[in-house]
Amino acid sequence: MKQAALRYHEKKPAGKIGMQITKPCTTQHDLALAYTPGVAEPVKAIVRNPALAYRYTNKANLVAVISNGTAVLGLGNTGALASKPVMEGKCVLFKKFAGIDAIDLEINERDPKKFINIVASLADSFGGINLEDIAAPACFEIEQALKKRCSIPVFHDDQHGTAIVSGAALLNALALIKKDIKKIRVVFSGAGAAGTACKNFYIQLGVKPQNIKVVNKQTISKLAGYLIGADVFVGLSVANIVTSAMLKSMAANPIVFALANPDPEISYELAKQSRPDIILATGRSDRPNQINNVLGFPFIFRAALDVRATTITEHMKLAATYALAKLAHQPVPKTVLKAYKLKRLSFSKDYLLPKPFDPRLLVEVSSVVAKAANKSINIKIYRKQLEKLAQV
Repeated sequence: MKQAALRYHEKKPAGKIGMQITKPCTTQHDLALAYTPGVAEPVKAIVRNPALAYRYTNKANLVAVISNGTAVLGLGNTGALASKPVMEGKCVLFKKFAGIDAIDLEINERDPKKFINIVASLADSFGGINLEDIAAPACFEIEQALKKRCSIPVFHDDQHGTAIVSGAALLNALALIKKDIKKIRVVFSGAGAAGTACKNFYIQLGVKPQNIKVVNKQTISKLAGYLIGADVFVGLSVANIVTSAMLKSMAANPIVFALANPDPEISYELAKQSRPDIILATGRSDRPNQINNVLGFPFIFRAALDVRATTITEHMKLAATYALAKLAHQPVPKTVLKAYKLKRLSFSKDYLLPKPFDPRLLVEVSSVVAKAANKSINIKIYRKQLEKLAQV
């Protein structure tokens, strides 16, 4: 896998994304329209009315994927330059799953205030900003400041994407075992960007704050005690901190989201062996119930761009979660079964969430998010637009 990954990335042209010209440029007249003197006309139009940038430039379908490389995947502080393959990968996902053009920007600046100023100064170029792999606690300050300063959606996916997707998995897991979200006890391992966002989002979904316990690096010794009788464990920390004995101490039908990457808080095999009644999800693509942010961010941004949202609201995020949860209950298309080499797939302990290559995600998630952002949208017309895009 290591050598295959390196070969994949170095094959000419190197990297994973490029640029394509979208208008004819084969004659002198074409050149005159694309650049001087013709380009002056849209410039003057935008000076008169800045909103026309969405009409005359690629702003309406362009997202910047921005990082300083301080918290890259499971690799930690790699620095800005080494984060570039990940940011390019995120751009691939935007294009593949939602038809959104994306460009990666790796900013070599760790000071939050300086980073904020740099990104804010670039914001006019884009229709949205996806912040990625920025370490806590700076990520909270950065996102909040940019949301205030920018008139386009700013979304830190490590926080909200994980919360949205795992929230859908939680709702469906509870539906399977018929537990009331208002009564469950939840234990979090990890108080960073994802852990904090998930905790806050689960409260919006109905979990009672008094029923939540959180451990971090300093308080990890309390984990075993907290897990006794707990209904849910959400791991967003480090590998192999949960033992078989800890799982056995949890309540009946425990829900365990062991999301540390690349190795979870407890191995899939040990978790299944320890608790046959477990509902288990990880961050890995080679196991059932992958909590994968690609189920959320492309479709949320698609909707936000299409309705010209200036921010991504809590209402929009909740709409995405409920749409994901609902879709997992529907019959799975044959194209999905073929893509994953499966004979059958239906809502169960091993199928809490739709698969990333499910073509219905674009239509179902983006449409409800767009409606949450703009109630006046003609949802029938918009769904047809999404259906057409999904077939491309």
